[in-house]
Amino acid sequence: MDRLKSLNNFLEGSKPYFAMISLQFGYAGMNIITKVSLNHGMSHYVLVVYRHAIATAVIAPFALVFERKKQPRITFPVFMQIFALALLGPVIDQNFYYAGLKLTSPTFSCAMSNMLPAMTFVMAVIFRMEKINLKEVKCQAKIIGTVVTVAGAMLMTLYKGPLVEMVWTKHMHAQSTSDATVQSSTVSDKDWFLGSILLIIATLAWASLFVLQTKALETYRNHQLSLTSLVCLVGTIQAIAVTLVMERKPGAWKVGWDMNLLAAAYAGIVTSSISYYVQGIVIKRRGPVFATAFSPLMMIIVAIMGSFILAEKIYTGGVIGAALIVAGLYSVLWGKHKERRHEDDQIIQEIPESVKGCCSLRLQQNGGKLTPTTMEDLEGNKVELQKAELSAVVIYGREHDTGEWMLMLSSVLDLSLASVS
Repeated sequence: MDRLKSLNNFLEGSKPYFAMISLQFGYAGMNIITKVSLNHGMSHYVLVVYRHAIATAVIAPFALVFERKKQPRITFPVFMQIFALALLGPVIDQNFYYAGLKLTSPTFSCAMSNMLPAMTFVMAVIFRMEKINLKEVKCQAKIIGTVVTVAGAMLMTLYKGPLVEMVWTKHMHAQSTSDATVQSSTVSDKDWFLGSILLIIATLAWASLFVLQTKALETYRNHQLSLTSLVCLVGTIQAIAVTLVMERKPGAWKVGWDMNLLAAAYAGIVTSSISYYVQGIVIKRRGPVFATAFSPLMMIIVAIMGSFILAEKIYTGGVIGAALIVAGLYSVLWGKHKERRHEDDQIIQEIPESVKGCCSLRLQQNGGKLTPTTMEDLEGNKVELQKAELSAVVIYGREHDTGEWMLMLSSVLDLSLASVS
């Protein structure tokens, strides 16, 4: 019985890890399939339109079913926020990313995407959403990580270096590169530089989206599916307008039962729908730092898959630059983690000591579950019961490192005030 319980606890605790690892494979597949589609002549403007049209069709029904009640009112400021989010995400970010992916390689594009946390930190500082204190180690870590990340991106952009031969690709690289699937290995240095710039712009737009999304979520705090559906819908309309201007050939819109349709459907369903839902659950349970920490894994998966499927060539400059970006990424994430823990500790210090220690022993006996004591122990004493619940929530949050406990803490405080009144 104990073994079965231990196995169940292990599987339950492993779910976020399995989910994030599976998502990285999903993202990696998107990069490979999209690269093949672009190499076969698919317009990235049209791909963005189809991707977000499919994403809207997939997400909207769930928003209508689960979030019909108490929908936020769409005022003009709220609509402008949605309009800006759609412009930054589906239009600017995706178009520039796909254009950069076409001119470089999937591995290179994934490595550049790891700049996101550092760029988001810079944008947050510019808009005064982040406070800088150079005397604190966590702030120093974020600043150093940002500098190292930018240095890695510049190295990848300006320096290729010698070719890195892998054991399983020596024979493949020796073959002719006339096939369409290996066009990525024949791009010129000029195209590679331009692709790098496009990827940096895409990542900057992505970081700006995260900063603006923080404001939009104040309105759609309990309607995230609705917000995503609206952003995808407005983004689809904007992408259609951009495509009509940039793609004058009617034939560019034609999609058959081929790789182009697979790329649009895969990106819309997997990376814009399923991934949103799964990642949202993981972030609620383990926090955004945990979710972001898995992004370098996608780069490794893409490098292996790209070398097999696309005969992708990897250069020394890319390897060194990617290593610097990953090092900078984890430095920024470490600083953010320490900052969050410090904020949690400050909240806990404001709670009276008698409330904190009311039921920590019983909580430990129950394996960290929010059942600090039985009703019999506290029968007839509602105040003590709510103190116990409050302490349990605080300890649970500290031990499990999740943002969800803040909402639970607020609920317990509301109940306490209600009982006192």
